[in-house]
Amino acid sequence: MTMVCLKDFEEYARQHLSKATWDYYAAGADECCTRDDNLQAYKRIRLRPRILRDVSMSDTRTTVLGTEISFPVGIAPTAFHCLAWHEGELATARATESLNTCYITSTYSTCSVEEICAAAPNGFRWFQLYVYRDRNLSEQLVRRVEVLGYKALVLTVDVPYTGKRRDDIRNRFKLPPHLKVKNFEGVFEETTGLDEYGVPANTLDPSISWKDVHWLQSVTRLPIIIKGILTKEDAELAVEHGVQGIIVSNHGGRQLDGGPATIDCLSEIVDAVQGRVEVYLDGGVRTGGDVLKALALGAKCVFIGRPAVWGLAYKGEQGLREVLQILKDEFCLSMALSGCRNVAEINRNLIHFSKL
Repeated sequence: MTMVCLKDFEEYARQHLSKATWDYYAAGADECCTRDDNLQAYKRIRLRPRILRDVSMSDTRTTVLGTEISFPVGIAPTAFHCLAWHEGELATARATESLNTCYITSTYSTCSVEEICAAAPNGFRWFQLYVYRDRNLSEQLVRRVEVLGYKALVLTVDVPYTGKRRDDIRNRFKLPPHLKVKNFEGVFEETTGLDEYGVPANTLDPSISWKDVHWLQSVTRLPIIIKGILTKEDAELAVEHGVQGIIVSNHGGRQLDGGPATIDCLSEIVDAVQGRVEVYLDGGVRTGGDVLKALALGAKCVFIGRPAVWGLAYKGEQGLREVLQILKDEFCLSMALSGCRNVAEINRNLIHFSKL
């Protein structure tokens, strides 16, 4: 089977994963309006290509927080990779290491952070973190990833409560008994009332606020990136609170349904922070042209979630490498056809907003 684009991997995963697993990965909140608009929003944006620019040489490299990556696409934090492929996050780590890009490891991974680092010792990784009612639980995770050489913490702030995902409720989705949230292995074994992921139901802290950013800064020297910002007001507050980066994200449309598509929020956030912190984006990226549009609107890098899982479902590490390589090749071609020889030449002059 020849995989030509990311949609091919999506169709393969839809056909080969169990219904409950497919629905879990595909789920958006409520009516899935925001999930779907993440995709449609890119189609409303048109490019203004420049011609006769000598694009015989192209360079897709960029940096995130000072570290060079081969092209501006990384892996967003997504849970339970072992549902898609038996090696799970180990395969993800090896694929991203081989392509020299950033992998944001999820707290809810089905391999431990130690196992992930052992699988790809030279990989470039950030760690996605929640703030728990028991702050010691969050702090212990921070200490572990510091020792392992993770380069930043990605604090996810849009889950004071978990969004309502209707198919998961209908399917009574539960993590299969042979899989665990490995980063919590041994922590909750004496606890009753575990949720569908094997974690106590009230672990997340809905009282999380800006003061918790200061708390996190007090327990680590790692850069802190906030994931889940959708407004210029919160972007300005993030800068005031001394974070090093922002990921414009609506959790893949899995939290608040009716919120905006991430690409539609990007410009106002980039304008608000005025270069004081780096701005990244996830949600809806499916082509190299999408990557180009996001960078033209000011993103330093984009992160993919569901497409990474589709790649794993296809052929594990090799499948994810193919997904990333297709995006890299498409991005390089879109750059050249738009008259851009390198990432520095991508700017907002490339963008035309369609009325379609």
